Amino acid sequence: MSTINNSIAKQIIYPAKKATRWFGIDMHANLYHGCSNGCIYCESRNECIPNENFEHITFKSNTIEVLTNELSLKPKHQIVSIGSSTDPYNRMEASEQLTRQALEVIDACELGVVLTTKNDLIIRDIDLLKKIQSHSPVFVLITITTFNDQVAAKIEPSAPKPAERFKIVSRLTQEGIICGIKMMPIIPFINDTEQNIESIIKAAKNAGAKFIYPAFGISLRDRQRSYFFDMIEKEFPGLKNVFMDLFGSKVSCVSPNAPKLKKAFVIECKKQKLLYGMKEIVQLVKPSKTMQMKLF
Repeated sequence: MSTINNSIAKQIIYPAKKATRWFGIDMHANLYHGCSNGCIYCESRNECIPNENFEHITFKSNTIEVLTNELSLKPKHQIVSIGSSTDPYNRMEASEQLTRQALEVIDACELGVVLTTKNDLIIRDIDLLKKIQSHSPVFVLITITTFNDQVAAKIEPSAPKPAERFKIVSRLTQEGIICGIKMMPIIPFINDTEQNIESIIKAAKNAGAKFIYPAFGISLRDRQRSYFFDMIEKEFPGLKNVFMDLFGSKVSCVSPNAPKLKKAFVIECKKQKLLYGMKEIVQLVKPSKTMQMKLF
């Protein structure tokens, strides 16, 4: 279910804080409010008004109009991120098509785009991604936190299974779209094992991903923290007490296994010849003029 928000959007685009450091993104656009994936770790729950159901998706009627006005003023070839807070291919996108309309605007303004999703509806928009790619950077981040379907069903209950997400990567790369894996969060005591990390990397390589970027821990704050603890108490009885004993009220909860996981991660990425450093990833998706001169 989705509804049109009665309020009017005044701004859709927000500048990225670290454009040269975070996937080369210059600006963010979130077209929907709320998400249907049901991930227990989602930080965007903090952006909800009190008592709002985050799984209830809303959007503002003038979203595309405001977006068009804003993007028409941006320098060509800058990169717009869609999906940094909510999945742009949530269950309502098939009917509402805000993401597809946004891609049409991005193409018309000769801008680039990065899409972050867990859903295969993105395949619908391959035609537009190719059009945008003809003039500006395009890449897709597929979020995969666990290789285990049973674990995924507990921490991402309404999202496609990990195996299905790897198929999205495979299809997009076959079409010439650059894809990478956003392997975050790796949650302490749930998916923070070397086997999980190595399995994701190997599957990413087999699917044709060009890079993978991790976070060996989770951030917990405000409403998101309360929701996360409620859910892990339900799905992983006793784990809430372990978290409280180890992390207390800390926002940043880094896996105790982080040093071992990072080592295993780097070794496997090098073995599979996947990029994993942000600097190298940015150079891949948004080559500097110096790099372009070297290539040609």
